[in-house]
Amino acid sequence: MVASRRTLLRAAAVATAGIAMQTGLASPAWSAARAKPILRRAKPLTNPIFSGENSPNGWPINTKSDAGGSVWARPVAGAGTTVEVSIGDVEVILVHVVRRFHYEIDTLRPGEVIGFRKAAGVKGYQLNHASGTAVDIRPGSYPVGVGGGFFPAQLEVIRDILADCEGLVSWGGDFTIPDEAHFQLAVPPSDARVTALAAKLRGWTATPGLGAGVIQNPLDPHRRDAALRVQRRQHH
Repeated sequence: MVASRRTLLRAAAVATAGIAMQTGLASPAWSAARAKPILRRAKPLTNPIFSGENSPNGWPINTKSDAGGSVWARPVAGAGTTVEVSIGDVEVILVHVVRRFHYEIDTLRPGEVIGFRKAAGVKGYQLNHASGTAVDIRPGSYPVGVGGGFFPAQLEVIRDILADCEGLVSWGGDFTIPDEAHFQLAVPPSDARVTALAAKLRGWTATPGLGAGVIQNPLDPHRRDAALRVQRRQHH
C-alpha cells in the first residue's frame, strides 16, 4: 500500500518534533528552562587563583603561583635561578633588581631569592609577596629588625639600583623596622611609570653595555646624584 502525501508529512512532523525534544529546540520555553541550570553551573568557573583582594601596593593577590594567575616562576638570567613574580612589567623591574644584586653585591644561588608567598600567615608590606610584586634576597642573611647587613660599598650599589628604578621600587632597609632583604614595587598598576620603567629596562637589556651584568660605578657623580634624589623622595 502506497502511503499518501498527508501520511508522509505527518510522519515527518512527528520525527522532527522528536529530534527537537532531544536537542532542546522544541520550543523557546523548553530551551529557556534547559538553559537556566546550565548557566547556574557555569558561574563557579571564575578564576579561583585571584583572591579578589589587592596587596598593600594595589596589585591583585594570587592564591597560587604557576597556576593560571598573574604570578609565575621566571628565570633570572645569568644567576641560574628563578623567582616567582608577577609577569610582565613587574617581572622586568624586579628581575633587574635581583640581577644587579647577583652581579654587583654577591653571587646568588638557587633558593636564595623568595618571590611569591601565600597571603595566609603574612601581613603588612609582606602581603606584597602574595601579588608577586616583592622579593626577598637572602632573607636568612638579612633578618627583619636587623640593620647594618651591608658594607658601605654594597649600600652604594643598592642605592644605585633604586635609582635605576626611579623610585618605583622601595627597599626594606629604609623601613622604620629594617628588612634589608626586602625589595618591593612601591606603586599600583594604575601608575603609568611602571610601564615606562619596564620599557627602559628592556631597552637596556637589549643594548650592549647597558643593563644588569654591566658593572656600574655608583660613585659616578651623575649616578650618585640620581641615587640621592630617589632616597630623599622616598623619605618624604
